[in-house]
Amino acid sequence: MESSSNQLPAASKLLLYSYWQSSCSWRVRFALNLKGLPYEYKPVNLPAGEQFSPAFNRLNPLHFVPVLVDGDTVVSDSFAILLYLEDKYPQRPLLPADPRLRALNLQAASIISSSIQPLHMLSVLKYLTEKSGPEESLSWAQSNIDKALETLLKDFDSRYATGDDVYMADVFLAPQIAVVTTRFNINMSKFPTLSRLYESYKILPEFEASLPERQPDAVH
Repeated sequence: MESSSNQLPAASKLLLYSYWQSSCSWRVRFALNLKGLPYEYKPVNLPAGEQFSPAFNRLNPLHFVPVLVDGDTVVSDSFAILLYLEDKYPQRPLLPADPRLRALNLQAASIISSSIQPLHMLSVLKYLTEKSGPEESLSWAQSNIDKALETLLKDFDSRYATGDDVYMADVFLAPQIAVVTTRFNINMSKFPTLSRLYESYKILPEFEASLPERQPDAVH
């Protein structure tokens, strides 16, 4: 019997190179869980410099996590990984069909990946701590929270960022909100929409499973 043309592709053994405290890795873990895609967790100890090993250099010469290996395909950068997963494994879509909502999700994801998260990278904060002290490092992190996200999403009266389903904007938002509230002690009262959304994310089993402290390389 011929297989149906609508049959979804079966995942080969996915490998995710990740670091437990990396928010970029976190969003990929969240997305994989939402799509129901099993994967093997490959820890990369960033503080110990394992990202500079010859083996990891062959995967990603930029020495960043996450990296996803899917058979012969190697994809680095969380945004690229999520778009790859969306194309190859369309089950449980992370982008809505509506063009306007699709664009909005990509816009929110882009704001986080290009304007917020790079300023919160551990390497950046470590450099600031070494040069100016921990107070300056914390002040830098606290000052670099973009109010554009609150403005962009404030008119959506829905459970999640752009509706009643979890989409890519949520996948980027959830880890980033968690980081700024727990690691940088941000007062989220200035961001009521984002605060409301995070309350919805926290109870999702897929998000709970992706939490940093639930990862095999977590340090408690």
